[in-house]
Amino acid sequence: SSKREWKPLEDRSCTDIPWLLLFILFCVGMGFICGFSVATGAAARLVSGYDSYGNICGQRNAKLEAVPNSGMDHTHRKYVFFLDPCNLDLINRKIKSIALCVAACPRQELKTLSDVQKFADINGSALCTYNLKPSEYTTSSKSSVLCPKLPVPASAPIPFFHRCAPVNISCYAKFAEALITFVSDNSVLHRLISGVMTSKEIILGLCLLSLVLSMILMVIIRYISRVLVWILTILVILGSLGGTGVLWWLYAKQRRSPKETVIPEQLQIAEDNLRALLIYAISATVFTVILFLIMLVMRKRVALTIALFHVAGKVFIHLPLLVFQPFWTFFALVLFWVYWIMTLLFLGTTGSAVQNDQGFVEYKISGPLQYMWWYHVVGLIWISEFILACQQMTVAGAVVTYYFTRDKRNLPFTPILASVNRLIRYHLGTVAKGSFIITLVKIPRMILMYIHSQLKGKENACARCVLKSCICCLWCLEKCLNYLNQNAYTATAINSTNFCTSAKDAFIILVENALRVAAINTVGDFMLFLGKVLIVCSTGLAGIMLLNYQQDYTVWVLPLIIVCLFAFLVAHCFLSIYEMVVDVLFLCFAIDTKYNDGSPGREFYMDKVLMEFVENSRKAMKEAGKGGAADARELKPMASGASSA
Repeated sequence: SSKREWKPLEDRSCTDIPWLLLFILFCVGMGFICGFSVATGAAARLVSGYDSYGNICGQRNAKLEAVPNSGMDHTHRKYVFFLDPCNLDLINRKIKSIALCVAACPRQELKTLSDVQKFADINGSALCTYNLKPSEYTTSSKSSVLCPKLPVPASAPIPFFHRCAPVNISCYAKFAEALITFVSDNSVLHRLISGVMTSKEIILGLCLLSLVLSMILMVIIRYISRVLVWILTILVILGSLGGTGVLWWLYAKQRRSPKETVIPEQLQIAEDNLRALLIYAISATVFTVILFLIMLVMRKRVALTIALFHVAGKVFIHLPLLVFQPFWTFFALVLFWVYWIMTLLFLGTTGSAVQNDQGFVEYKISGPLQYMWWYHVVGLIWISEFILACQQMTVAGAVVTYYFTRDKRNLPFTPILASVNRLIRYHLGTVAKGSFIITLVKIPRMILMYIHSQLKGKENACARCVLKSCICCLWCLEKCLNYLNQNAYTATAINSTNFCTSAKDAFIILVENALRVAAINTVGDFMLFLGKVLIVCSTGLAGIMLLNYQQDYTVWVLPLIIVCLFAFLVAHCFLSIYEMVVDVLFLCFAIDTKYNDGSPGREFYMDKVLMEFVENSRKAMKEAGKGGAADARELKPMASGASSA
């Protein structure tokens, strides 16, 4: 075990300062990329848009050498219009169409060239190329090439970006067809997408419901933590059985409905609906059986988690602002992602004007600066991980303050803000180093995933197996490092040591308590997983009830998938805070029992409930006859660690 004495909250010093300076320097580089792209005119080209001849819409333009139709005055032409907006190039991620600057977007569908000519005469917005006059639209032999593809879909300008985008979803359906290759029947795909569009209000409402349910669950955890485990277990069983029963009932009802009254055109749709309901019902049944078997196996270990949940509930009562941590983190991530996407779009329109093979103008960066987007991608991963690590350090600092304050009446007025203050003053370098280590693992995994996607169907079985194995190993390594990093941040919050020292100390503590770590993580994480399942099942069941008015059951799949994924994401964001609190409490508890024995001068910091948890867990494991001797051997140094230290 570690020879160095732990001194909770006594000394404060800045940790990993070189890494903080490196992170600041890296952020300056990110700012340079944004400034460079804005300074080279990319911002104007991105916001206002430009045509295929290099003219920026809504302003006067300078003449480009050897480029026809360049240098035009587009002061009154503020919108970009594509002659064929549905012609998408998925490989190069752009629209393969001539772009023009127009005065107005066609708000109604134009079916003939006469309609296009009439639109130009009324609105003063010419939708054909600049060298073709509106009076020649219906007479010129080049109209089929120089005018938009008929029929011209109704479009509306995108807010802030001045592009005419089709209002009808047919283009997006074709785009999805190109992406989703496993759907062989395009009519099914069109029905799925139309189902999403017609159910968008329900999807939005169900997403809001999942957010409310997550907040309610977090509040409930604070006050009924003792019975929470049993409540979650019962509700999940009832929810899964209820959802499965409803699906089988709908299947039986649909199967009994008379087919003689169905018109021949709708017979295939009815068979698809019946098959879809059968698949849903079977999947729900399999999920319910597996969930029930897992809970049956783990029922004797459930009692071990109750006391720990109770202590975590006390933490939330004393630190109510912990509940809002996902909001601040999500808000910070969204702000950064918006900045990152805007800069990426700037990079896509920056550089010098060059002519492509068709003679149209594109803007490209030449020289070493063309690799700036690699730097930008690394910045996306590192800074995102940095923001998440700041949340972990903030939660760890607040919980450590709560645990190692003997008299809870002496807690800071806002322990969360006090933890944020310590993070900013002392530990930003540690967070930067920890997040960089995760970045070093995540980048190779993403590169391998990209290679695997590009070689899909081309590589042999051996190469495919090696790639998947490497991706899986890197994923496991990333998860292990994430867990170790979180405990390292806790050790830093306790002792104010640098990242490497904190990681080593936390690792030693975790190894000394390996069996207890396994038990707490297995049972505790499973209980929190049940909470996530409860929110997903409740939201999904509400979705089934609300979508039942649509008799085309095939279109349920996309709205339900979207809603359930969002519900799981929201539940994960909230319950991950609870999981962090449990992990931090356990490390504090392990350190407390290692260096204190309850004697004068070495009093425990923990409360009585956590001590009861130790005794109850020991008795339960001995009664179960599972690893009793091993557990006793593990628990012994925890109590005698103070005398040996």
